[in-house]
Amino acid sequence: MTEKIARGQEPQEPPRPEPPEPSELPETPETPEPELPEQEWQEQPAPVGLRVPTGRARRVRRFRLTAWIALVLAAVVVGASVLWVNGPPTEAELREKAGLFGKEILRVGVKDDTPGIALQEKTGTRVFRGFDIDIAYMIAADLGYSKDRVAFMAIETEDRARMQARDKDGRFVRVDLVVATFSVTPERQKDPSVGFSTPYLYTEQSVVTRSDYQGKVTSLGQLRGKKVCTLGTSTSEVELERATSAFVTAKNRISECVEGLKGGEYDAVTTDAAILAGFVKESAGGLVHHDIALEKTEMWAVNAGPNAALRDLVNLALYRSYADPQNHGWEDAYKDNIEPMLLASPDVNVAQSEQPCVLPPPIRRWPWERGLASAQECLSR
Repeated sequence: MTEKIARGQEPQEPPRPEPPEPSELPETPETPEPELPEQEWQEQPAPVGLRVPTGRARRVRRFRLTAWIALVLAAVVVGASVLWVNGPPTEAELREKAGLFGKEILRVGVKDDTPGIALQEKTGTRVFRGFDIDIAYMIAADLGYSKDRVAFMAIETEDRARMQARDKDGRFVRVDLVVATFSVTPERQKDPSVGFSTPYLYTEQSVVTRSDYQGKVTSLGQLRGKKVCTLGTSTSEVELERATSAFVTAKNRISECVEGLKGGEYDAVTTDAAILAGFVKESAGGLVHHDIALEKTEMWAVNAGPNAALRDLVNLALYRSYADPQNHGWEDAYKDNIEPMLLASPDVNVAQSEQPCVLPPPIRRWPWERGLASAQECLSR
């Protein structure tokens, strides 16, 4: 039966049930967030406020970046391979082209009558000493030849371009290298039989007289009317003929000129200062060295003939001597042979005391194979 509410009395709400404890709540399964559908990536700016899809787009971008890096690396590898195949030859390849593989003895043509530069001992043995000899040994060592595998053969001035020297029996033999005070000239460089290395010594032309000569020679012109001896087919003979009308005698051996000067046959001898300085030193005051103030520099170089590969290997040996601070081959050769001659020729620039600048030859080597300090610029030397 329904209970009636009295007039003026507020109805009362039925009591609310107490909320259950958290542990008593029924477990509601989690509803996963809806996944956005994958969309194709388009390389254009997204509208403001629009969320750019990142799933497949990131994968595509990573793929493209990886492909680009692989392409660059492939290009580098291919380029390096092409450079390695088509670039300059290696040192081993040059040795093969030069004919050094299987070659037991290296034949070198040198002067045998020039004290301090290249002189054969007069003891019946084939022992040579001097600056050119030490330079030849230095080059030979870099080519892989010990001193006992180097055969020096006397060569005369006129035979240096032909590379014909005499062996111990006096027979003409073709040599592999000529290290014999051979000056570089434009005319010689045009000769196809001559293959000059980079220069290994700078000197200048000078004049020697007996100590009783009246006056001082300061130019070739002062030798006008004098009897002068020089080396035939040499740069000294050419300069002498240009500068004076002296009575010129040309010899193949400078020692013959000096002997004639001492005996009164000639009034003067002229040739490179580094050649004459040794004779002045040995004369113990009997000869006087004169500076004739020529601007032209005499540049001695090694002749490898038409063997271009051997010439490049010689240049590599000279470069190592120049650029490697641990290599003292050139400095030792100068100190042992040329420095002792300087005191007897105080007024003459006998030879520059520094090795001429040598740039790296065109030989292919990886950076880790070089192991040399960078060559300084020639102008800074």
